[in-house]
Amino acid sequence: MITLLPFLCYFFDMSNTLKIVLFGIIFFIFLCLGIFGLSQLKVDDFHKAAVIFVVDASASNQKNLQNQKMIIRQLCSMLDPEDHVKMLRVSEDSYLIYEGSPQSSSEVRKSIEKFTQYDSKEYGTAYGLALKKAFNHALNMYKEGYVPAVVVIGDLENEGDVDKQIDWDTLPEEVANVRNQANEFAMMFLFAAPEKLDLVKERLTPVLGENKLIIGSETTSNKSLRRFLNAIGR
Repeated sequence: MITLLPFLCYFFDMSNTLKIVLFGIIFFIFLCLGIFGLSQLKVDDFHKAAVIFVVDASASNQKNLQNQKMIIRQLCSMLDPEDHVKMLRVSEDSYLIYEGSPQSSSEVRKSIEKFTQYDSKEYGTAYGLALKKAFNHALNMYKEGYVPAVVVIGDLENEGDVDKQIDWDTLPEEVANVRNQANEFAMMFLFAAPEKLDLVKERLTPVLGENKLIIGSETTSNKSLRRFLNAIGR
């Protein structure tokens, strides 16, 4: 109080010009501190994501594939350069067709176009095998500091080798294993028939919850993308 009183007396004796200058300096200091604080908050809150796509290139899904490829490219464009994507092709077998930045739009497009061509010699939908690979990728990326997510795009039909198909009875346990190790793990299923999406919701909602499990048909895919970004913290 002793030191404050002399300052107040001096302040009131100042000219209006000096008061304006002093207020300007104080305002500028607070503005700089505010901007710095917000920038630090943004950096601290941002967590890079690893999105593993499971893309159906089987015969039964060919009729929807063009629209699905557009959605894949759209989602990649909405991700950050620091994020990482992997793409697994599903048909008679499943294997990795792209790995890298989501912002490498040319490489993403070329990989999808090249490795999702219809092959009449192939029969089957190895969704089960693809998901097992996707879960392993998700856990590995989590260990590297990423928020992992799996995006399944296709009709979810079970065809061909039974050992490579989805086992709907064991899938919840497999997802729970990933979720237990990576708490922020999320999944999205797009373009499957309503009965398939309903089955996904029935089996996986108890494991992932409403906010971390996103399902969408072709007509609701854009809305689903926005929900997915929220699920990975964007």
